[in-house]
Amino acid sequence: MGSPLGEYLRARREMTSPERAGVTSSGRRRTPGLRREEVAQLSGVSTDYYARLEQGRERHPSGQVLDAVARTLRLDPEEVAHLHLLGRTGHRPARRSVRAAVRPSLLRLMDGWAHTPALIVDHTMEVLAGNRLGRALFAEVLAQDEPNLVRFVFLSSTARSFYPEWDQVARSSLGALRAAAGNMPDDPRLTELVGELSLKSPEFRRLWARHDVRGKSHEAKLLHHPEFGELTLTYESFTVDGASGQQLIVYQAEPGSPAAQALATARWA
Repeated sequence: MGSPLGEYLRARREMTSPERAGVTSSGRRRTPGLRREEVAQLSGVSTDYYARLEQGRERHPSGQVLDAVARTLRLDPEEVAHLHLLGRTGHRPARRSVRAAVRPSLLRLMDGWAHTPALIVDHTMEVLAGNRLGRALFAEVLAQDEPNLVRFVFLSSTARSFYPEWDQVARSSLGALRAAAGNMPDDPRLTELVGELSLKSPEFRRLWARHDVRGKSHEAKLLHHPEFGELTLTYESFTVDGASGQQLIVYQAEPGSPAAQALATARWA
C-alpha cells in the first residue's frame, strides 16, 4: 500500500528531468523524469531503500536522507518542508477535525475595515466568515451550500468568468490544499473534499497528481466582479493564533487604482 510520502516522491521524481539533475541520458527512457535507481544513486542510498520509500514500506526516514533526496529532486524550501512533514506524519493515526468557530473579537476587527475585504478560511479552504466587503466581493462563492474557495474554482460554472486568470488561481488554490493535506494527511473532511473534486473535475485530478505544494501567503489576483468589472487585488494570508487551521486572508488594492475606488464605494458593501 502506498503512502503520502511515497506518492509525493514519485510525483516529484517523474517531474525532474535527467538534465536538471545532472544525469547524462542515454537511449530512450520508458518513464518520464528520473529512474528510481538514479535518485537513489544521486542521494547516496540504496535502490532498494529508495524503492521502499516510494512504496510506503519505509515509514521512518531520517532527516538526512530526506534532505539528500530533496537536493536530488531540486525541491524548493517550501517543498522540502512539505517532504519532511510527510516523513514525520505518514505513520500517525487519523485525526478528526471539526469546523471551528471564529472568535467574536476577530470578527469585530474585520468589520472595522471599511475598505478592506477579508475572509477567514479553514484548512480545507472553507469560508468560515467574512467582513462586509469580503462577503460582497465573494458573493458568488458564498452562494454555495458549503462555501469553499477550492470547490468554487473547480466546480462552479461561473469560476472562469470570476477568475479571468483561472489557470493561475487553480494551481494556487490546489497547492494550498496540498499543503494542508501534508499537515493533516488523515483528516476526514479534507479526504472527502479531495475525493469529491477528483470525481467531478478532470482538471483537479490532473493537477492533484502533480503534488505541487504552495501555502497561501501573498499573491496578486485578478477578479471580475459582476458589478465593478475587473479588479486587481493583492492578498496577504495570516495564521490565526489559537485557532487550528484558520487563516485570515486580507485583500488590498493599489492606492488610486480603479480597484481601490471600487472598494471605497460604500453602496456595494
